[in-house]
Amino acid sequence: MIILSRAVELPDSEIELTAIRAQGAGGQHVNKTSTAIHLRFDIAASSLPPFYKERLLAARHHLITGDGVIVIKAQEYRSQEMNREAALQRFVNLIRELTTVEKVRRATRPTRASKVRRLEGKARRSTTKALRGKVQ
Repeated sequence: MIILSRAVELPDSEIELTAIRAQGAGGQHVNKTSTAIHLRFDIAASSLPPFYKERLLAARHHLITGDGVIVIKAQEYRSQEMNREAALQRFVNLIRELTTVEKVRRATRPTRASKVRRLEGKARRSTTKALRGKVQ
């Protein structure tokens, strides 16, 4: 069971984890063991709430395919278990990042005192720069 928030949980059966061979250099060990993990998660077929599904499917992210499948490949560790944990953590972080609702920014106006301070500072700099000119 993967816990995304207080109200949202995902059963492990909806996440497909596959062990594959890691790419890159690694000597003899890399050619005979499947330590990398390929995580696949179908957003549309999942039990996520509709809000989560809409946000994830609307997101333009390189880990989400056009079919609405999240694909994560973890191969940074030598052990399969550590790569599985890394893939799941990246999966949870991705969902949390894409489903957070940002606060709406309300426009504010500067106060009269801040306007006066700004203009006084500009006048002070202006006189300082004017005094740097040639003496006549």
